Amino acid sequence: MMTTQPTVFAMVAGEASGDILGADLIRALKTQFPNAIFEGIGGPKMQAEGFQSHFEMDRLSVMGFVEPLKRLPELLSIRRSIVERYLVQKPAVFIGIDSPDFNSGIEQRLHRAGVKTVHYVSPSVWAWRQGRIKKIKKSVDLMLCLLPFEAGFYKQHQVPVRFVGHPLAGQMAEQPDTQAARSRLGLNPDRPVLCIMPGSRSGEVELLGELFLDTACAVQAQLGTDLQLVIPAANQARYQQISDILSTKQGLSVELLMQNSHLAMEAADAVLLASGTTALEAMLLKKPMVVSYRLGALTYRLVSPFIKTPYASIPNLLANKMLVPELIQANASVEQLTQAVIDAFDPGNREQLVDQFSQLHQQLRLDSGAIAADAIAELIDL
Repeated sequence: MMTTQPTVFAMVAGEASGDILGADLIRALKTQFPNAIFEGIGGPKMQAEGFQSHFEMDRLSVMGFVEPLKRLPELLSIRRSIVERYLVQKPAVFIGIDSPDFNSGIEQRLHRAGVKTVHYVSPSVWAWRQGRIKKIKKSVDLMLCLLPFEAGFYKQHQVPVRFVGHPLAGQMAEQPDTQAARSRLGLNPDRPVLCIMPGSRSGEVELLGELFLDTACAVQAQLGTDLQLVIPAANQARYQQISDILSTKQGLSVELLMQNSHLAMEAADAVLLASGTTALEAMLLKKPMVVSYRLGALTYRLVSPFIKTPYASIPNLLANKMLVPELIQANASVEQLTQAVIDAFDPGNREQLVDQFSQLHQQLRLDSGAIAADAIAELIDL
């Protein structure tokens, strides 16, 4: 559908991964709505596409239960401002991009007021807190899923859904160019590389940063000093946070980068990472990985009874089996992580993984932005 009339698309993204999805969606929507206005809350990638952000996206990037409680007054104020704005200046559609705990309240209020609502990236309702599906049914006109198994869950519960694939799968080549990536980063092409990714949020780095670096020390002690260590920091704040931890690790040589996570993983033989979208990116780059995660003790006690899936990482969820090791909470020890990382460097393990990762890559390799834009255009044309 082509139109010359300005169409307002309100969007809220609260994470770096949501910023990537939002930018991809904006590019696709522009082809159908060339005069459209895109506004709400978004990060630098969305803003580079002409998006107007009314608040800094980083203000929404909180994790667990405890941290959001500390920031609750500010978060509620931002959400109230967004709701009030779009109740008065109703957009053609409101698109909540991930960040379900923040966006669901906005979607519910606007949906009740007659605004079409879309949620892009299914919350893990199929994995835990399945009762949330009742609220989703009352709040969302369309759910856009990145993963194929999610669509079946929503169809089962009579929620309009479209599987769109994952934009990252289309953006990445079938085969990574490891040597070229090492050259661009100034790494020795003949020495092994471990990429360490302790998360993009402050709380994640606080809980995983020192653990991962202690693991790197142990791995280096076993594999030898030829091992090169690379850490891409998600932003300036994480760069400083990781630098502070590194200053306490005498004798550990690490190449600390500002962003460049894709390049760092492409250069690596193996990746030690915090569970999340990074695991998907490592899978698409065909890299053996070790997935780990820790929550605060209180948060974990509150969350664990509601978990309904045997896997935490996207590669394992897609394959419905344990393709890559997951060491979560108490299992995330230096000893267990060290052994898992050493196993990841085994050439035999790598060969088995690459073929399975390639099959999963093809399953997700759709024109996600275009499919999502088409579904949204159909929705607002009703």
